[in-house]
Amino acid sequence: EILGQLNDGKPRGVLVFVETKRSTDFLASLLSSSGYMSTSIHSDRLQKEREIALGDFKSGRMGILIATNVAARGLDIPNVQHVINFDMPKSIDEYVHRIGRTGRLGNFGKAITFFDAEKDSEIASKLVSTLRGANQEIPDFLEQYDVGGSGRTGNFGGQDIRKDDFRKGVPQAVPQEEDEEW
Repeated sequence: EILGQLNDGKPRGVLVFVETKRSTDFLASLLSSSGYMSTSIHSDRLQKEREIALGDFKSGRMGILIATNVAARGLDIPNVQHVINFDMPKSIDEYVHRIGRTGRLGNFGKAITFFDAEKDSEIASKLVSTLRGANQEIPDFLEQYDVGGSGRTGNFGGQDIRKDDFRKGVPQAVPQEEDEEW
């Protein structure tokens, strides 16, 4: 649905990031069979195949490039108008490198990221902080992960308690209960 809205239904310069190599080929095939000219790139492809895929994308022959993080850094890919994070990256640095593909040489573009609360909650706090630092709008559903930059959140809703002072309000001596005998 999103692809149909980009560039009047004819997506060009769309770079889609996925987590696995298998997903790149599957998604490229699925999109191509749906009428969206797509190709893929990942580290298991031969160098010649990668060069052909990049050439097809750069020339506009293929409007969509599906990639793993192999395309997030170090490749010269001009004219990327849209980055779609189909799978959220595991680190905030990878997120920044991925979406930075749209802003090369003074060009502007848009980045869209799919967020799965079950899989991506570990990075959510850093994502909110990064968006806030870049003066970007923070979607309502992400606001719940904002911890005000304290860095105290952890997995499963836990907190980093190492900085807390537990001596306040604790009785001097806590009576011990005798062990039960089995």
